[in-house]
Amino acid sequence: MTYSLDFAGLAPYLPQFAAGVWTTIQLTLLSTFSGLVLGTICAAGRTSRLKGLRIVCASYIELIRNTPFIVQLFFIFFGLPALGLRLSAWEAGVLAMVMNLGAYSAEIIRAGIEATPKGQWEAGKALGLTKVQTLIHIVLSPAYQRVYPAIVSQCIIVMLGSAVVSQISLEELTFAANFAQSRSFLSFEAYMLTAAIYLLLAILMRFMFAKIKQVSFKNPSI
Repeated sequence: MTYSLDFAGLAPYLPQFAAGVWTTIQLTLLSTFSGLVLGTICAAGRTSRLKGLRIVCASYIELIRNTPFIVQLFFIFFGLPALGLRLSAWEAGVLAMVMNLGAYSAEIIRAGIEATPKGQWEAGKALGLTKVQTLIHIVLSPAYQRVYPAIVSQCIIVMLGSAVVSQISLEELTFAANFAQSRSFLSFEAYMLTAAIYLLLAILMRFMFAKIKQVSFKNPSI
């Protein structure tokens, strides 16, 4: 059995692919920034002396880390309207991705914080800084350096996981691929092209994070 590739047959659907890629990029940028902010806050909460705050942060992290992303997405998009909170597909997709990255990155960042030598905290105290000030100005930077590769990998995983939001009709890259193959019947070509685009996006993300590391950290070799 022979099969002739026909990528030219996808030409009429290139505008949909381009729009899908742009939507995926927007989702990734917004969820990465917001998710890392949320993860940093939760990581700080997990290391706090306040028991109530630790319990709240730990409960959120365990809930997200131990349930499928698609269930979280469906709960936000289909479940919350029953409580009177109706979100658009875009809002639900972003919220689900932010919450997912926030939980996973929180544990990664917490590991970096807990690996910080005790002397760092004592130095902050000697300088008259509060624990929050010490965390922000002295602890977080080296903590991020220690766990940076893991954070980058988790952000890329979330970008790839954005394919799931096509299930709520958010018109990102996978939605565009489904649209193209359902009309052209070129399933092999459509999904091969989609896989190549996701691979390219992942490579570009690693390159971008490498540049951020060089600019942000004094010792990029860490």
